[in-house]
Parts: sequence; structure tokens; C-alpha cells
Amino acid sequence: MQNPVRDLATVAGRVMIATIFLMSAIGNKIPKFGDVAGYMASEGIPLPRLMLAWAIVFLIAGSLSVIVGYKARIGAGLLFVFLVLATYFFHDFWNFEGQEQQTQMIQFMKNLSLMGTMMFLMANGAGPMSLDTRPSGKVSEPLRAC
Repeated sequence: MQNPVRDLATVAGRVMIATIFLMSAIGNKIPKFGDVAGYMASEGIPLPRLMLAWAIVFLIAGSLSVIVGYKARIGAGLLFVFLVLATYFFHDFWNFEGQEQQTQMIQFMKNLSLMGTMMFLMANGAGPMSLDTRPSGKVSEPLRAC
């Protein structure tokens, strides 16, 4: 049975979840590619320009996938991988002290929360009003292979 409030809330939720990733790619990483790659190199990331290019692909493909709900489990998986790597390399609070440790721990916990969100999407799919659940004779099921 359709529930228009739930359906619209689901779409709005997917947009809100993915906006941080899409804006990170198009508002920061792409226009400041050289600066970001330089920062990545300073953090010890190997092949920083190549890794940044892949990060941008993961961010854009993953966020658009989640927003429109097309292969959303795969898109959430891309964002999950991005989050795991970014959290480990850039929010290593255990290597800091004082206020900087607190700041990095907050960022670490934010990313942990977003990782949980991606796991939820991988397990449950995009929900109503998504391309994954469009009328085609098959409906997305939790934990079903993409």
C-alpha cells in the first residue's frame, strides 16, 4: 500500500544523505584537485592524484545512485568504501592530543555514523520512489544481491 508521506520522506532522506558526498566532490575536490592531492600526499596517501580521481568517481557515482535509487546498494557500497578510507587516513584521532584530538574524534564519529547509514542502505535498499523499485515485475528485497 502506498503512503505518500513515507514515500516523499524517503526521497528527501536519500537526497539529504547523499548531498554531503556530492557537494564534497563538485564543491571541493574537483575545483581544488591539486590542493587536495597535495594534502593527500602530505598525509602519506600513495598515488594521491589517482586516488583522488577514484575518490571523486566513488563520491559522484555513489551519491547519484543513492539519490535516484538506482543500484542504490552498490552506490552505498561505494560511499562506504570512501568513508572507511577517508576516516582512517584523515581522522586518526589516536595520533593527536588536546583540542585537535577532540576535533578529529568528532569527524571520526560523524563518518562512523555515515558508514552505518550506508550499511543500512546496503541492507535495505533505496525504498519507495526509487528506480530500484520501479514497476518492472521485480521488487528490491533486503540483502538481495544487486
